[in-house]
Amino acid sequence: MTIHKEGYPSIIITLIVVAIINLITFYFAGNIALVKIIGYVISAFLLITILQFFRSPKRNTIFNDNYILSPADGKVVVIEETEEPEYFKGKRLQVSVFMSPINVHINHYPFSGVVKYAKYHPGLFLVAWHPKSSTENERTSIVIQHDKTNEEVLVRQVAGALARRIVYYSKQNESVKQGSELGFIKFGSRVDLYLPLNTKIKVKLNEKVTGAETVIGEFA
Repeated sequence: MTIHKEGYPSIIITLIVVAIINLITFYFAGNIALVKIIGYVISAFLLITILQFFRSPKRNTIFNDNYILSPADGKVVVIEETEEPEYFKGKRLQVSVFMSPINVHINHYPFSGVVKYAKYHPGLFLVAWHPKSSTENERTSIVIQHDKTNEEVLVRQVAGALARRIVYYSKQNESVKQGSELGFIKFGSRVDLYLPLNTKIKVKLNEKVTGAETVIGEFA
């Protein structure tokens, strides 16, 4: 299993905690076998959990200029026309993917293009499905201009109640490749896409999607 670079600090901390638990269990449990077993089980659970949080599986991206790929693993929780007040200041088609704690937490560029806008916003940590989480939670906003059509799409990483750190790699005016890494949200949350209104949506509500593989929509 490949581990993502963002996981190394958390894994080191977890290993220290696990070592402390094991030492305490070994020296103070005496001959009480049940206590030792519980201590070792807790240690194993913590380590396995943190490793799966930061796994980095290989993606089989099908490159297509017309495709808008899912930016994250998870479940489609929003497909609706909405107002986007930060960048477009107008109507857009919003598609949101909710990332649970068991999903891979890497975020991907949905298509190839140029980053026109990248901004981090500090904020609250409301649950990711809260209606105001897209505008009030800690978040990033990254706008990519499509290489061929010049259409712009806003990708928004949104922190949730558990996610306390958003990482993004985007820099304004840099060229990015479809399926490559956009960033990372530690311990889940949500990624929103704000698409042109004439986008042909290819997914349904509650559908499970895979980052850099599932086609969310196509440019008209």
